[in-house]
Amino acid sequence: MSARTARTRLLAAAALTVATLTMTACSSAEGTRDEGAPSASSTATESASSSTTSGGTTTGAGQANDKGTTGTTGTTGSTGSSGTKGSTGTSGSSGSTNSSGTSGSTGSSGSTGSDSSDDSESNLSPCTPANTRTTATVVNRPLNHVLLTVTNTGAGNCDLAYYPAVRFGEAQSVPPVIEDSQPQAVVTLAPGESGYAGVIVSAADGSGRDGYTAKTLEVYFNSDSTSPARPSLPAKGVYVDSSITVTYWQSDMADALSW
Repeated sequence: MSARTARTRLLAAAALTVATLTMTACSSAEGTRDEGAPSASSTATESASSSTTSGGTTTGAGQANDKGTTGTTGTTGSTGSSGTKGSTGTSGSSGSTNSSGTSGSTGSSGSTGSDSSDDSESNLSPCTPANTRTTATVVNRPLNHVLLTVTNTGAGNCDLAYYPAVRFGEAQSVPPVIEDSQPQAVVTLAPGESGYAGVIVSAADGSGRDGYTAKTLEVYFNSDSTSPARPSLPAKGVYVDSSITVTYWQSDMADALSW
């Protein structure tokens, strides 16, 4: 073989080799492009789907293609809008306080009812020694009782209120009253009528102390009287001790002697 022929063949083999390498490179590039990174739109879609739901903030990373180009960054998943915070309910306007009607003028408190006893007393026309006659009688039954009798000698009615305050001899205190003897109403005497009170002058069983014989008697028709009646006593006097008590004025003699 001549040198020219060998050179020709060598060139042909080199050209074939270059062509083969060129085709291989092209084919490789084509495959790489087919299998390369997905398009930006598909990358964004996948990235969006992988982003967190409602409020997630995941950033999708694009896949790099074989050529090393950085895939487009996936769009950041929109942060889920947090539910709008419920507007704080306006507190209901506090109900207007019922306008209290003009406060009624405080009713003038009725004049304090005066105690019935006070009313009665203010309306009384009291009996006095000037318009009455008073006697003191020592009775046989019950024992140790003196009956006081007051007779209206005036022209109009008079009242015997409460009970008599009596003073035998030089006594310094007023005898207590028998509370249970109080009548339902004040004794009123028409002209000529009489009222009565009993005086238990001493204890029938002798249990009283400091006994003495009284020969005088003063009778105040009640504790408010200022002038006494002075009925006479028996000449021998009346025995009195510490147990002396009186009754309220009565309209009936028997009631005065029943204690």
